[in-house]
Amino acid sequence: MVLKEPVSDSVIRRLPRYYRYLSELEREGVERTSSQALATQLGLTASQIRQDLNCFGGFGHQGYGYHVSDLRTQLGRIIGLERCMPAILIGAGHLGSVIAVNIDFRAYGFYLTGIFDIASTVCGQVLGGLTVQHMQHLAAFCEQVHPAAAVLCIPEHAAQAVAENLVTMGVSGFWNFSHCDLEVDRSRIQVENVHLGDSLMALSYRLHQSITEE
Repeated sequence: MVLKEPVSDSVIRRLPRYYRYLSELEREGVERTSSQALATQLGLTASQIRQDLNCFGGFGHQGYGYHVSDLRTQLGRIIGLERCMPAILIGAGHLGSVIAVNIDFRAYGFYLTGIFDIASTVCGQVLGGLTVQHMQHLAAFCEQVHPAAAVLCIPEHAAQAVAENLVTMGVSGFWNFSHCDLEVDRSRIQVENVHLGDSLMALSYRLHQSITEE
């Protein structure tokens, strides 16, 4: 889908929530829903949901609302779930291993094609059906497979240099768990910096505020 106007990052970040909740409704056998029902469950306003969906065209019907299965399918197509892209994972330590084994990449628009590390103790292990390769094989692998994205589970001090190297190899997207904000050309390269500590601190703030208000 080619959009005439750019979609804001806040709208993009709400799309997976809509998709996930619609998937739950579909599993429960719910055939239709409304913007108000979605708003109530997701903690948003009906107007916000309608505005978000209108960024991609009209999906609802006056007096009927939204057909759950159709809307979920359309959102999946918009997100890009129907055409999975190849991805690699760099860093097969504790976090990388958990991600490689437990994340169903195909459910989220990607398929994992390779895992790389520099530690000889890790290379050769099998994670999620893939054998961990040494980083010395990375360039040849990228030249052959052309991964679109890389999952970075490496130390902060190494992340920037590795990312820059991967960009030269054709990687154009990063799911970055390396506790740093990558400095790349954001006009060409897409980055999702995942700071797990930020989420935990946000929970800490809300809990302290709720205790203060009691």
